[in-house]
Amino acid sequence: MPTIVHFDVSADDMERAKRFYEELFGWKFQPLPGPADYYLIETTNLDNQPGVGGGMAKRDKPEDKITNYIAVDSIDEYVAKVERLGGKLVGPKSTVPGWGYSAACLDTEGNIFGLWEDDKNAK
Repeated sequence: MPTIVHFDVSADDMERAKRFYEELFGWKFQPLPGPADYYLIETTNLDNQPGVGGGMAKRDKPEDKITNYIAVDSIDEYVAKVERLGGKLVGPKSTVPGWGYSAACLDTEGNIFGLWEDDKNAK
């Protein structure tokens, strides 16, 4: 069954947001190597074991909020399901080289969510 595997936080002020979540939840932030302004976020669950990981990026648009990503076997198949059920694809399927593919969707209630397809060979 598909489940949430990642979340992204959008921030106007990356350092302010980083301090907020570090102090509030004890989350650990690791900058991603390279030119992108992006942090990986490490969380723990209630048993203090590794939890769902996330990321934080600079907000591109005012409507960017926290987005949950659900792992699926095939983004193409799930985009077709989303549309058949009345949802919409709001951004094209994107490649995250060496990691996989993502796509942003809108549900029937106006909520944005992401689809994630793991593929270490993605280029």
